[in-house]
Amino acid sequence: MSALRRTTILADADLLDRLERHARRTRTTKTALIAAALEAYLEAHAARPELPFVGVGRSTNGRLSLDARRIAGRELGSRRRADAAEG
Repeated sequence: MSALRRTTILADADLLDRLERHARRTRTTKTALIAAALEAYLEAHAARPELPFVGVGRSTNGRLSLDARRIAGRELGSRRRADAAEG
């Protein structure tokens, strides 16, 4: 586990009151709730790597184009789902 560091945030009083009530209701700490919210936000807004280049051509193996399509579909599918979630 990494070391914890302290920081200070400024937030609207109503937001902090809601945080306090939620922490009591769920029997957790405000620190844990804020950390979970930050993780979720940063994960949702993380820079996605560009689709890697895939060279497709003739292969004696015969699987190259099938594998390339599967990989590209997987990569594009995850990108489309992430784009849809943002939009």
